[in-house]
Amino acid sequence: MKNSCDFRRLRSWELALAVFAVSAPFALPVASPPTFMRAAVAQEMQKIDTSRLVSVGGAITEIIYALGEEGKLVGRDSTSVYPEAASKLPNVGYMRQLAPEGVIATNPSAIIAVEGSGPPETLNVLEEAKIPFQTVPETFDRDGILEKIKIVGDFLGVPEKAAALSEKVNTDLDAAVADAARRPEAERKRVMFILSTQGGKIMASGTGTAADGIIALAGAVNATASFPGYKPLTDEAIIEAKPDVVLMMTRSGGHAATDDELFAHPALSLTPAAKTRAVIRMDGLHLLGFGPRTAGAVRELNAAIYGKPHASQ
Repeated sequence: MKNSCDFRRLRSWELALAVFAVSAPFALPVASPPTFMRAAVAQEMQKIDTSRLVSVGGAITEIIYALGEEGKLVGRDSTSVYPEAASKLPNVGYMRQLAPEGVIATNPSAIIAVEGSGPPETLNVLEEAKIPFQTVPETFDRDGILEKIKIVGDFLGVPEKAAALSEKVNTDLDAAVADAARRPEAERKRVMFILSTQGGKIMASGTGTAADGIIALAGAVNATASFPGYKPLTDEAIIEAKPDVVLMMTRSGGHAATDDELFAHPALSLTPAAKTRAVIRMDGLHLLGFGPRTAGAVRELNAAIYGKPHASQ
């Protein structure tokens, strides 16, 4: 039961935390995260207790809810804000800046996290604590979404549920992508995804990112596809990118930029997007999560870019 306490586990966690506290100030940089249990190894092990589960990664948490297994959750990271009920769970911190104390405080029997979670020092502590830990690979395409669902379902011991969800998600996503793909190449707009405008610097998405993936699925062209990852752009690069549309995550507070502030940027003011003041803002997890709702994000983004569904849709 959830309220029961495994004192043997608690003792191992206390030991792991003690080691962390003593060694952290002197720890050398870790070249790569520790190697945790992989799917092939999991099949050879006894069934893992996932009755008290911590989920790290917004899409992973969404999948757990979509599978109807949310009753196992005792904690989630700060990116796990959908569905709304997930926000009521204990928050163990941002996925890339997890503290071992926050995770361990939930007394988890297992942890499942999207690839890239960390830092490595925290993952080392959790490994020392002998808490089963499953990493879910992250790729920004259709196959990556289906792989996430399969891995989560297998880890939770509900492969049948995962297969049913995968079929539903696959059908919906294929239809959304096929509709977007009907638009002729010559009519496709150039979209610049801006992650940040802090200090007047435009941080934009290149290739291999969630933004690059969703732009392609929605039938548009990444205007800044000449570099990998995210990169601050020079004024010349912004002008040469010639974006028809600027895409951003919905933000609040000091991280938000109004349309007036955005197009007051000297280089952006000279782009086609500035002439039509074409800015699209969408919820970050919905847009970039690559989870069960991605088909809806594809449709929403396609309609926002082109104004209305293509005639053949």
